[in-house]
Amino acid sequence: MDTAEHGIAHASRLMTDFAERTGLVGARRPSRRYLWTDAFAVCNFLGLARLTGDSRYLELARHLVDEVHHVLGRHRADDARVGWLSGLSEREGEAHPTRGGLRIGKSLPERQPDEPPDDELEWDRDGQYFHYLTKWMHALDQVSRATGDPRFNHWARELAEVAHAAFTHGPPGRCRMVWKMSTDLSRPLVSSMGQHDPLDGLITCVQLEATSALFPGAAVGPVPRRAIEDFATLLRVTEVRTVDPLGLGGLLSDAGRVAQLGASEAFQDGALLESLLAAALEGLSLYSLSGEGSQPASRRLAFRELGLAIGLSSIGLIQPAVGERPLQRLRNFAALGSELVSFWLAPEHRAVRSWTEHRDINEVMLATSLIPEGFLVLEGFGGSVGAEHDGFRPDPRS
Repeated sequence: MDTAEHGIAHASRLMTDFAERTGLVGARRPSRRYLWTDAFAVCNFLGLARLTGDSRYLELARHLVDEVHHVLGRHRADDARVGWLSGLSEREGEAHPTRGGLRIGKSLPERQPDEPPDDELEWDRDGQYFHYLTKWMHALDQVSRATGDPRFNHWARELAEVAHAAFTHGPPGRCRMVWKMSTDLSRPLVSSMGQHDPLDGLITCVQLEATSALFPGAAVGPVPRRAIEDFATLLRVTEVRTVDPLGLGGLLSDAGRVAQLGASEAFQDGALLESLLAAALEGLSLYSLSGEGSQPASRRLAFRELGLAIGLSSIGLIQPAVGERPLQRLRNFAALGSELVSFWLAPEHRAVRSWTEHRDINEVMLATSLIPEGFLVLEGFGGSVGAEHDGFRPDPRS
């Protein structure tokens, strides 16, 4: 069994354990859903289906979508409110499960209107995050591309419409975004703007439009033109540079999507891809000098570092759209992705508290780093992670 086969087998074990542990399959346990983790998990199941030809993984992806909508698209069990977040009837809610957005899935209920803000406690409180919603839009869209069923893209476009309306405010050309909203999207919980939210919104909405065009006659429902215009305007005055590993991974993953969408003329002039790569290369240079990689596992957050490794897997997708000079600079950091994944594959590093306390998100993103195709590749555009990824895929036997 070669390295790629070991990676697929290891990712399959991680995802099977995740499905059983969170109540998706097996002996019935309470369904433990968390939107960010589940978005990556859907993509992982799609990737496994593509790599193995086993339709069971495709069914797991569909089943997980259904579970997320029925858990996170509805009010919490400890909430006085019941039913769909959208307020739709049971029948209409089933047909339009994303019309009210989707909860994060945090352990504590959201802050009530009469409660004072608590910055520390807010991390554990429920609500809605825009950047989690865009991850779910992407996951739904990937299901449409993998199955040929436009319904998932339709749900993603409905979610894009409600998220744009709830998280942006102000007149055209001068709008702003909110980082966190209440579960019913009626009030902001954290009014500051997420650094990459306009970027995620722009690329994801362009992707949703491009996918809907793949289904002639099926592209009914919301068209996110106004959202695209608002996000593009915001992005012109937003600083995207970062040294945070998860943020850097996001820039690179977004660059991979822009490169693929650019092939279909969704991003025609190449300016966005150029700016993303410039920001990512600057951040990678600073991150590599920070010394974070020399810290013990107990002082590191795996899912943030694995996010960077996943982003670095986009090199093969970016390659056809850029010149040799920026590509070579990007290749210089390829070994970093291998090092990060190999570090977290070591059993002793997965025994520390910083891993076990975030086991679900860590294991799912570790699986994504081993088989990034389901998350990164937009089917229908002929994209492939290709040899650039294989060049630093770590050996999961470590």
